[in-house]
Amino acid sequence: MDAVVQYFSDFTWVKAIDMVGLVLGLIYLWLEFKASIWLWLVSIVMPIVHGYLYWARGLYADFGMEVYYVLAAVYGYAMWRWARGRTDDTGGAGEKAAERPITHFPLRRVLPVTLIGLALWGGIYWILVTFTNSNVPLCDSFTTALSIVALWALAQKYAEQWLLWLVVDLVCTVLYIYKQIPFTACLYGFYTVMAVLGYFYWLKKMRQQPA
Repeated sequence: MDAVVQYFSDFTWVKAIDMVGLVLGLIYLWLEFKASIWLWLVSIVMPIVHGYLYWARGLYADFGMEVYYVLAAVYGYAMWRWARGRTDDTGGAGEKAAERPITHFPLRRVLPVTLIGLALWGGIYWILVTFTNSNVPLCDSFTTALSIVALWALAQKYAEQWLLWLVVDLVCTVLYIYKQIPFTACLYGFYTVMAVLGYFYWLKKMRQQPA
C-alpha cells in the first residue's frame, strides 16, 4: 500500500500516459478478442501513447516498434476489410465473406516465419547494443521481433497469433515491472491471461464460420 501511495504522490506525465495506455490497451484487447475490425483503428492511436512511454523508460526497440504498429494497423485493416475469403454452402467458390475469415497458421509458413523472427531478433539486438544505452537489449529485442511476427499473423487472422502474443505478453510483464511502469505491466499481465482465452474463443468462432 505504501508503494502505491508513493507512486501517486510523485505523479508525472510518464505515469499519466502509463494509465492512458492501460485504458487504450483494454479497449484494444476487447476488440481483438471479439475479432472486431475496429481494433485496427485503436491500434493507430496506441502507438503515440506507448511510444512516448517507452522512450522515456529507455525501451528503444519497443519505441521503434510503434512506427511499425501504425503501418501494420493500416495493413491489417486493409487485409481484414478487403482481402476476404470466398465461401458458400458447398465449400467452393462463392460470394465473398463479409470479412476475412479466421484460419489456422499454415504449416508451410512455420519454418520461414521462424527464420525471419530469429533474424529480426538478432538484428534488433545488434542495433540496441551498438547504438543505444539499453540495459535490457536481449529481452527488448526478443519481444520486439516476436511482436512483429505476431502482428503480421494477426493481420492474416490466424488463430495461432494468440499463442505468439502469449509469449510476448508474459515476457513484457516481467520486463515492465523491472522498468517500473506498473500500469503497463498490469496490462500485459492481463493480456497474458486473455491470450489463452482469446485463442480458444477464436477457435470456437472459426468452427462457426461457413465451411
